[in-house]
Amino acid sequence: MLTPRRLLAGMAVLFCTVILVDWLLPPPIERAEEVSALVTDREGKPLRAFPTRDGRWRFHGDLDKIDPEFIEALVRVEDKNFYSHRGTDWGGLVRAAFDSAKAGHIVSGGSTITMQTARMLEPRDRNIGSKLIEIARAWQIERRLSKEEILELYLTLTPYGGNLEGVRAASWSYFGHEADRLSDDEIALLIALPQSPEVRRPDRHPEQAERARNWVATKLNWYGVFSEEDVADVAASSVPGRRRDFPMRAWHGTEKALASGPYMDVRSTLDAGLQAELEAIALRRAEQEGPNVQVSAIVVHIPTRAVRGLVGSASRDRAGGWLDLTAQARSPGSTLKPFIYAMAFDDGQAAPDTRIADLPKRFASYQPENFDRMFRGDVRVSDALQHSLNVPAVLMLDRVGPERFAAQLALAGARPRINGGASHQAGLALALGGAGLTARELAILYAALGDGGVAKPLIWRADEEAASYERMGHRLISSQSSDEVIRILQNAPMPEGRMPGRLTANAPQVAFKTGTSYGFRDSWAAAVSGEHAIVVWVGRADGAPRPGKTGREVALPVLFEIADRTAHHLQDEGEARTRFSTNRRLDTKGALRTFTPEAPPEILFPPINAELWAGEVNGKPTRGFVLAGRGEGELSWYVDGQVCDVDDAGSPVWTPQRPGFYSVTAVDDAGRYSTVKVRVLTGPA
Repeated sequence: MLTPRRLLAGMAVLFCTVILVDWLLPPPIERAEEVSALVTDREGKPLRAFPTRDGRWRFHGDLDKIDPEFIEALVRVEDKNFYSHRGTDWGGLVRAAFDSAKAGHIVSGGSTITMQTARMLEPRDRNIGSKLIEIARAWQIERRLSKEEILELYLTLTPYGGNLEGVRAASWSYFGHEADRLSDDEIALLIALPQSPEVRRPDRHPEQAERARNWVATKLNWYGVFSEEDVADVAASSVPGRRRDFPMRAWHGTEKALASGPYMDVRSTLDAGLQAELEAIALRRAEQEGPNVQVSAIVVHIPTRAVRGLVGSASRDRAGGWLDLTAQARSPGSTLKPFIYAMAFDDGQAAPDTRIADLPKRFASYQPENFDRMFRGDVRVSDALQHSLNVPAVLMLDRVGPERFAAQLALAGARPRINGGASHQAGLALALGGAGLTARELAILYAALGDGGVAKPLIWRADEEAASYERMGHRLISSQSSDEVIRILQNAPMPEGRMPGRLTANAPQVAFKTGTSYGFRDSWAAAVSGEHAIVVWVGRADGAPRPGKTGREVALPVLFEIADRTAHHLQDEGEARTRFSTNRRLDTKGALRTFTPEAPPEILFPPINAELWAGEVNGKPTRGFVLAGRGEGELSWYVDGQVCDVDDAGSPVWTPQRPGFYSVTAVDDAGRYSTVKVRVLTGPA
């Protein structure tokens, strides 16, 4: 006999059984987790789409990226009670069964959006048993997800023919744009296609697609979503006759941006306009150099370390083009010399006007030669760097210490690959490219050169840029030494046909260095140009030599072209320094403050890198030097950080007490400053 107690017990058992089954056999929602990714530039312009591992195009149905008018129309056509039922619209099921029985064939399945989602997660033959499973699965899904999450799941999995799944993939493929803004005819077509995706594919069956689209538009008019005019406009519109290619630009840069964090839609740091220019420049220059030659380049925004443009190869149709050659370790040639001299400056081993011997010299078993096999005798360090003389660079590395130099580069994020394995010690050949570095690592170093000597990792995702200002970096060289090296490189001999930036209107000041590896295998040019670091490599992917092809001849023209296009696209016309060094200045009391960047004072005497004699004449010391300059307001003068004396007329007078190198600084009323390095020689006349 069925008593109330037994009835309650039975209901409890049934409830527990349902809960247990629900726990043991959950709906396979995770099957929708593998989605395609879309990488855009920093302003949201599409660059490249990535398919799933099985070759399908299936983007996450993010409601923020889908036109809300489409959502409204979809719900009205497919499941008007979607927001009120718990997975199954029982009234709709009854109506569908009655209509189908009356017509003698299936008119409507009565499936809700949740039930359709369950069917897409677990495809089955269409029969009564499958319908019952869909009802159960719909209940399970509704227990786990919100209505918005169910809609996103549905919009991710909806079939649109072939390997297209989800409304965003269909919009990209059929219309060539994101689904966030859809016209009435596009809305109607996207609702019509999933009902019979293969039969109604517009690229294969345009007549069926058009009829189905127009029928959906008519239904939307019945429901009050479309007006009569909307229906007429839809009927007058053509359906897309082909599938469009998904975005496939910035092949290597987008791949790195996607790999640098969670696999999802990514807003990269790349600039679409500059990226297009870089790709065109690289291809044209590679074709000019001949078959099998590749060109790679990277542009980094120094303040944030964001990669604004990257070309891993000139073309994937050329030999080695599928490789990202900015990530391949190559001999950097002479591109490391600026950092050797900067460390020597930091150690007090030299200054820009220090005289150094460019003469034949043997270091144990190693005897370097200059590129042109000529020697110039005594030269200034600045000249040795500007003309890339080899023997002086090796002398400086010997003083700095090759092991220490290599360790500093590694700490900065640019670990040299020393020939002979990880245990092999760095040698003096490091000065001339005797270790492998990638273009990305060189970009880290040159960005540090433009940021007061502080090295930081590169940034690939736009959402990381803001935090990059606050990140601590590794101090590679001092700010003063980096500024001195930049000034030296700015005054290096320009390539043929190129005027110095300071003499050209709207041209960035470029502090550059070239490099050529042993056997002419790698041609390099690297620079700090305004707020950007630029590195260019030209060569063959297989490392084959290209006799006579130097960095100055083939890579430097590419770099200057890229510098010009970077200045155009990113509005960068500044000097070769970053906003950090231009905005932070000394005030008249010697404290570091932040100011609006304007022209700093100009030091007229002493000139930069001057050699001053402060000896004796007839046993009497010479008079001090009167410092001269011009700028905004009255200038304050400092020598090695100490306030300069003034004479009775109020003029700044400096009387050196010893020979050696000095820094002379002029500071204007607004705190802007300029510094020159001079050398004082003493002795009797």
